[in-house]
Amino acid sequence: MREHMIVTDLGYGDAGKGTVVDWLCAREPVQAVVRFNGGGQAGHNVVLPDGRQHTFAQFGSGTFRGVPTHLSRFMVVDPLSLAKEADHLAELGVPDPFCLLTVDRDALLATPYHVAAGRARELARGVDRHGSCGMGVGETMAYALEHPDLAPVAGDCEEPVRLARKLRALREALGVTGPPVEDCVDAYRAFAERVILVGSSFVTALLRRRPVVFEGAQGVLLDEWHGFHPYTTWSTTTFANALELLDGTPATRLGVLRIYTPRHGPGPLVTEDAALALPEAHNGTGPWQGPFRTGHFDAVAHRYALAVSGGADVLALTHLDAPVSRMCVSYDIGELPVGRAGDLDGQAGLTERLREAGPRYADGIDDWPAAVAEALGVPVWLGSSGPTAADKVLLSGVITPERV
Repeated sequence: MREHMIVTDLGYGDAGKGTVVDWLCAREPVQAVVRFNGGGQAGHNVVLPDGRQHTFAQFGSGTFRGVPTHLSRFMVVDPLSLAKEADHLAELGVPDPFCLLTVDRDALLATPYHVAAGRARELARGVDRHGSCGMGVGETMAYALEHPDLAPVAGDCEEPVRLARKLRALREALGVTGPPVEDCVDAYRAFAERVILVGSSFVTALLRRRPVVFEGAQGVLLDEWHGFHPYTTWSTTTFANALELLDGTPATRLGVLRIYTPRHGPGPLVTEDAALALPEAHNGTGPWQGPFRTGHFDAVAHRYALAVSGGADVLALTHLDAPVSRMCVSYDIGELPVGRAGDLDGQAGLTERLREAGPRYADGIDDWPAAVAEALGVPVWLGSSGPTAADKVLLSGVITPERV
């Protein structure tokens, strides 16, 4: 790997971004892993050959390899859950995980007040729940849009008086209870003392050194603007944020997919098949997301993800060991149109169309890399048949992407 990489899921999430990032960091020296969307709700599973396993939420998935993590301004940072994650990494043998962490001062803070408000909102939806992860990320983004000058950010953790003022205003505006503001201020001051808070020029400096891996969260089909509303995340899940951070620096756009299409929680899954009883070691029914669901490989949905993302240079295909042989090649309603970014009414209409879509299948797929490359028009660069870096194999030795 001689250049920067952007790793993004071209489905609904859970395709294996974490294990791909771990492999990239194990293969050659990497300067840093930069997280460019989402927050503490991410769940990127990495398994080492000796059996150690961690579900990465905010730390980058190269942490086991000693690769530093940078939480960019596009992240929603949750210092309290970050501390718990650091504790687990330390138990697994990572010495002082916080020494591997830098945080952009402009990154939004998720607080216990956001969490409480988000969970209350989701519960109030009753049977129409959206599948929130219950981590307050959506509430954090919504509050920042409504109160841009009052939204707590990571840099406020260095200024306890300002942070306390913002937290009091936040708790009052959301109308929730929670821990005393003073306790939160103390915890966030401790956070600021453990990590390195940096400015916007930090990523530019990183890019001048060894390659950087940009690690996305969730999946493109959950994108805040192009996902199937309202079953989406409050985050841009395409390559867009990473490209903005790169500011014209060339990078390879790597899309990750399973050879079948999963999703967590409610929302469209056109190819869902209850008969696909596939083992799932690290995903299951969550108290907020809901059940983990599986469907046959949905080339139509993944073509749509590529279209709204501006394409990808190469693909990583995971779960090649799964006993599946069916691919959805078309819908009876045709291809999915790309709407105008921000037209949520249009996206909700597309969601309703998907509820009526019937999949058309090709059966007997045995060469998945070739079949996926043909169906999506993007070469499959990496194949994975298991959870560890040793289970990965290069299917094309040289990347020659169109520069972006």
